Amino acid sequence: MTTATAKAALAAAPAKSLAHPSIRELDRPIKLTPENAPGWGSDVVADTLRALNIPYIALNPGASYRGLHDSIVNYLGNETPQMLLCLHEESAVAIAQGYAKVTGKAMAAAVHSNVGLFHATMAIFNAWCDRTPVVILGATGPVDAAKRRPWIDWIHTAADQGAIVRDYTKWDDQPASPAAAREAIVRATWIANTAPMGPVYINLDAELQESKLAEPLPPIDVNRFMPPTATAPAPELVAEAAALLKSAKHPVILMGRVSRSMEGWNERVALAEHLNAKVVTELKLGAAFPTDHPLHAGPPGGTALGADAQEVVRSADVILSLDWVDLAGVFKNSFPGGVPSAKVIIVSNDFRIHRGWSMDYQGLPPCDVMLATTPEEAVPDLLKAVGGAVKLGKSAAAKPKAVPELSKDKLVVNDLVRGLKIAVGERDVTLAHISLSWDGATWPFRHPLDYVGSEGGGGVGGGPGNAVGTALALKGSGRLVAAVCGDGDFMMSNSAVWTAVHYRIPVLIVIANNRSFFNDELHQERVARIRSRPVENRWIGQRISEPDIDFAALARSQGAKGFGPVTKTGDLVATFQQAIAAVEAGEVAVVDVRVEPGYSAVATAAMLRGTEKPSSGPTEKGRTPN
Repeated sequence: MTTATAKAALAAAPAKSLAHPSIRELDRPIKLTPENAPGWGSDVVADTLRALNIPYIALNPGASYRGLHDSIVNYLGNETPQMLLCLHEESAVAIAQGYAKVTGKAMAAAVHSNVGLFHATMAIFNAWCDRTPVVILGATGPVDAAKRRPWIDWIHTAADQGAIVRDYTKWDDQPASPAAAREAIVRATWIANTAPMGPVYINLDAELQESKLAEPLPPIDVNRFMPPTATAPAPELVAEAAALLKSAKHPVILMGRVSRSMEGWNERVALAEHLNAKVVTELKLGAAFPTDHPLHAGPPGGTALGADAQEVVRSADVILSLDWVDLAGVFKNSFPGGVPSAKVIIVSNDFRIHRGWSMDYQGLPPCDVMLATTPEEAVPDLLKAVGGAVKLGKSAAAKPKAVPELSKDKLVVNDLVRGLKIAVGERDVTLAHISLSWDGATWPFRHPLDYVGSEGGGGVGGGPGNAVGTALALKGSGRLVAAVCGDGDFMMSNSAVWTAVHYRIPVLIVIANNRSFFNDELHQERVARIRSRPVENRWIGQRISEPDIDFAALARSQGAKGFGPVTKTGDLVATFQQAIAAVEAGEVAVVDVRVEPGYSAVATAAMLRGTEKPSSGPTEKGRTPN
């Protein structure tokens, strides 16, 4: 149903809804209200969301926004946006984050008053660190104290609710009228989708939502209030950077935050090939360059650079950083004093979003030329300035390597990766999440959608929701969406599985189940070694066992297909093939793989502080590792 106000606003908006057809068929209202113009404050909010062509609003219901809930269902007909019911607010925001990772555009999430916002804070922080756009709508009990119900409205009202998330959102507001609410939501969406992107928060007064409109608001064309903000890099700085790159004998490109655009991918490949520059990527961020390309320096690393990548950085005479997340950290680990002799070119406008509360801006790196824009805006200009161009056809790529053999005795994380790689074969796969100590050498990335990156803020529990959101964005694309989550990560937000099942969002979730918060085992061992205390006790307060959790049963209880536990390497491929078949038939599949605790030596060293060397393998009760 299209409302009168939305008609005018939709004139300049895309005609086709971004919502997937099969999802639009679900949760249809039994009856539709006959009104074709907004009559209540919350109708104006709903109208604005539709005018912005926001396809979905992920939510956990709450009385504080019951007015908006009614408007979306009975006024809009639960379409554009369509509600996606979630069982926890953290999952609602994480799903919106996963969706934006693919599309580059914000969808909405709604959280109930201060209590729902508290639940959502971890996911909001993840989206903030990930520079992912999410429009979050909250609500409060009536601001007018005389209108509050006893007890419940009082504990669900805060003097400055936005303060809860202000330090890790780009903007927040609490509008006091329907007209102000419309403007706030348009402004918030514009800000969220403007680089550097990030989450925004709008708090809606319950009384504002539930008040009858005194008079209709004049229609607006929302696009006239969201002007494009793309900023081309200064020509003289592009020329200066190009001169450095053309004269370099050993250029290196650190490819950080980039879009999922195929055009941008091809331009980055063309730039590296024209310069014969070595390329470094990392697993905290989505695929940025083909990782089996001859110019890629070793497999992509996780928390720290691998040996091959570190070597090319050390030997570089010019370093081009394309919005690398922690450039100062790379320099600190690679050069005495953390300052390279190489010239440094930085392409980033991330400094425009830095705040004082969160230190996610990382250390301050040295810089010789700064292009204060995004890689998508700068790389085409750099490519042209150095005399290069995108080539037609496929770029050079290394010979495909056979997947290494699986272990003969213990089932470790790398066996999980290799078994999954064998099972997926030549399918187009999007990895929505990966576990620690991922085997980057086994799984090359050859497309910007091969991997969409981590949750951003290191918040355990982001994986399942991100995976569902990524699968939502790719539903019907022909790509198999798979996520590998730790057991602790999955337990914190496994209810996202129900949302995927209910809305028929096919996704494969594999659990690297080491039955431990193993990262913290390593930290406890490190402290024990430094203090000359028993390392044999590191497992206490960390192990998730006795009883072991039956993840397959947990998945089945929510309507998904559950497989496992897989305890032998010989069963991996066949189990994964069954799970993939279920996903390709439209199901949600969860596979429990019981891996031995342990990370690679490189991953272990990168995770820990201090000088004492920890073990990276398992430690059982009363037994130190071999």
